[in-house]
Amino acid sequence: MKVLENKLAIITGAGSGIGKSVAKLFALQGASVILVDIRFENVEAVANEITDSGGSALCYAADVSKSSDMFKFMTYVTEKYSTLDILVNDAGLMDDFTPVAEVSDQLWERVLSTNLSGAFYLSREAVKLFLRQGAGNIINIASISGLFGGRAGLAYTASKHGLIGLTKSIAYQYADKGIRCNAIAPGAIETNLLFHAQLHPFGYERMRAGAENTPGPGTPEQVAKVALFLASNNSDFVNGAVLTVDGGWTAY
Repeated sequence: MKVLENKLAIITGAGSGIGKSVAKLFALQGASVILVDIRFENVEAVANEITDSGGSALCYAADVSKSSDMFKFMTYVTEKYSTLDILVNDAGLMDDFTPVAEVSDQLWERVLSTNLSGAFYLSREAVKLFLRQGAGNIINIASISGLFGGRAGLAYTASKHGLIGLTKSIAYQYADKGIRCNAIAPGAIETNLLFHAQLHPFGYERMRAGAENTPGPGTPEQVAKVALFLASNNSDFVNGAVLTVDGGWTAY
C-alpha cells in the first residue's frame, strides 16, 4: 500500500522547486494533492504532469501573503472535501542577501508576509479543521537560515526563524489533539529561488564566508523525501522537530 493512500494534501509554492517535487512525490505515494501557487500556469503544468501519470491533482492560484485569499481558499477546500490530512507550507521568497541597514519597508513586508504570514494564515484555518476531525499534519519548509544568522539576508533570516517558532508553538499547543507540526530546514538546494535576484554585494560576501564548507547543492527531490517521511505514519511520534537537509553543511 502506498504510504499516503487516501490522504488529501495541500502544497503551497507547488509551481516549481521543492513544492513541485513534494507534490509529485505525494501524488505518487497515493495522496490527492491540491497545488497552490501565485502563478496559475506554473501550478497547472505540475497538476497536468501528475494527472497524466495517473495521480490526483487540483490546482489553485492564490497569493499566500493575503489573508483574504487564504481564507477563501480554505473555505473552498472545506466545502469541496470537508476534510484535510496534510498541509505543506512551502511558498517563499528570498531577500537578495540584503543586510539590515539596507532593508526597505517594502522588502521586509514582502518577504515576511509570504514566508511567515502565509504559513500562519493557512495553518490557522487548517488547525480549525484538524480539531474538528481529530487529526492533522503540518509540514513547514523552513531553512538553515532559520537556525543560523549567516545564510541569507535579514528579512529572510527573520522569516525562517519565525516559521520555526510557529512550528514549535503549534506542535506543543496541539500535541494531545492528534495534530503534528514539523519543519524541514534545507541548505543550498537547486531551485529557482535566486533566479533574477539582484544580490546585495556586502550581504552576499558575508554569506559566502562560510560557504566553502558546503558539500554542494542538494535537489528538491531530496527534500521531498524528507517531507514524505514527515507526512506518513512512519513519523507518527515526530512532533515539533526541525529536520536539517543540507548534506552536512551546518555540521561544521
